Amino acid sequence: MTLTVIDAPSDLLGKEGLKIGPSDWMQISQERINTFADATGDHQWIHIDEEKAKHGPFGTTIAHGYLTLSLAAKLMPEILEIKGVKMGINYGTDKVRFLNPVKSGSKLRGHGEFLDIKEVPGGYQSTLRVTIEIEGEEKPACVVDSISRYYT
Repeated sequence: MTLTVIDAPSDLLGKEGLKIGPSDWMQISQERINTFADATGDHQWIHIDEEKAKHGPFGTTIAHGYLTLSLAAKLMPEILEIKGVKMGINYGTDKVRFLNPVKSGSKLRGHGEFLDIKEVPGGYQSTLRVTIEIEGEEKPACVVDSISRYYT
């Protein structure tokens, strides 16, 4: 794991192109997939029916795309710390792509690259391209432009 520490949100200005990470690897268990299915009500067989999924297109169950996307919220604090923030919020996302299915038992990690940073009323806004990789795979699982606001 590689942690980038920014001393103040204003220090983000001019950091476009800065690459951060990667995080530690995290295993995606069937239990995590099932828990996500229960939380969202998405019980499609490719996610939860291990027996049927053995004969499906992926040879096993796969994580929900939105589960993979939501893991950015877990992985990014492992690689980015911004000090001097009174409140940080997820402002939104742009251009989310699910490029490769995440098979149950796979390991994921995240890294990022700042695309845009600007001052907004009360703080700063960054757009960070988050890439979630699958161990041993060439194509990432997910790429998302995550927009965050840091209020000072």
